[in-house]
Amino acid sequence: MSTLRLLDAAGAVTDAELREGGEYSRPSSPLQSRVAYAAAHVVPKVHADNTPGQPADIDWDSTLAFRRNVYSWGLGVADAMDTAQRNMGLDAAATRELIARSAEVAREEGGSVVVGVNTDHVAESHITLDQVIDAYKEQLHFTEEQGAGPVLMASRHLARVAESADDYRRVYREVLSSATVPVVLHWLGTAFDPELAGYFGADDWQTASAVLLDIIGEQPDRVAGVKMSLLNAESEISVREQLPQGVRMFTGDDFNYVGLIGGDTTRSSSEERSTETKRTHSDALLGAFAAITPVASAAIQALDAGDPARYLEILGPTEELSRQVFAAPTFYYKTGVAFLSWLNGHQPAFQMVGGLHSARSLPHLSRIVELANASLALEKPELARERWHGMLRLNGVDA
Repeated sequence: MSTLRLLDAAGAVTDAELREGGEYSRPSSPLQSRVAYAAAHVVPKVHADNTPGQPADIDWDSTLAFRRNVYSWGLGVADAMDTAQRNMGLDAAATRELIARSAEVAREEGGSVVVGVNTDHVAESHITLDQVIDAYKEQLHFTEEQGAGPVLMASRHLARVAESADDYRRVYREVLSSATVPVVLHWLGTAFDPELAGYFGADDWQTASAVLLDIIGEQPDRVAGVKMSLLNAESEISVREQLPQGVRMFTGDDFNYVGLIGGDTTRSSSEERSTETKRTHSDALLGAFAAITPVASAAIQALDAGDPARYLEILGPTEELSRQVFAAPTFYYKTGVAFLSWLNGHQPAFQMVGGLHSARSLPHLSRIVELANASLALEKPELARERWHGMLRLNGVDA
């Protein structure tokens, strides 16, 4: 019997039994009951200078192979978004190349890809509203040219310059008017990016969500969906129930996704169900799903088979793992996603662009190992054990 060596914050070591991986199967047909995207990360070249402040030097073979693996499990890929280190190491040139390459892989694999559209290629920290609009349009049109679905990300530039909710309405109105395909709007909370405080013109989600719904209501045919990343299930459900017909809610809540995706299908018959006029579940666009792709696929396959109990059995245990990966400071969650990718054999080394692999402590990573083992998220348990124990030894811990 193999064991895992674990390390706590006090430096004490314990052992846990290494579990066999979940025996999950890739779907034989497209997933039906939910639309699900895994927000993918990027893999740097092992030998390159991917230190803080340097342009990203990406291992394209490993980066694109990761996306092919996601497609093989029936999930779509959300690319060039926060998980790919937008505003945290992925520079503008690398972002454009990632979008182009990822769109090409999606065509080759017959997969669905959406990518982040932002204003972050503009070097100046403060620009006008007109410049924000132009910057958004530049990235939007490039994305459309590549054949990828656009996700209109929250802009730091807009958060700085906007003086009222009407400024947000104006910017989004003009950008949406120029879109040739429906876009997903991404509302990113301050846990992920403190510079986005007061987005949509208010600090409280109730007021801000009314502005968001106004924006969507003006041009519902140009909005494919909304991704909510506030880590607040109440806010997501509230907005979800008010969305126009045909506009999807994509959960970005890496703390509460099990219930939000399951919705009424996972409630007991004794619980009060929503009326038929209300949305009863969210679809998914999650960084967490990049870390647990086979598990996420198996869970949705269970929903497709009409087995919500099996869905909960499979996906339920992963939520504690995701809460650890996304623990405060939440914007360092990318480190946990890359760490699990390395443990699972999807990249040759535990490295990140911008040196971000150093953003989490060894005990924090140990807890990720423990919870990944418990939730059957280790795809190759013996490989994960070997790599983890090697990392411990490198850091002076006997394993």
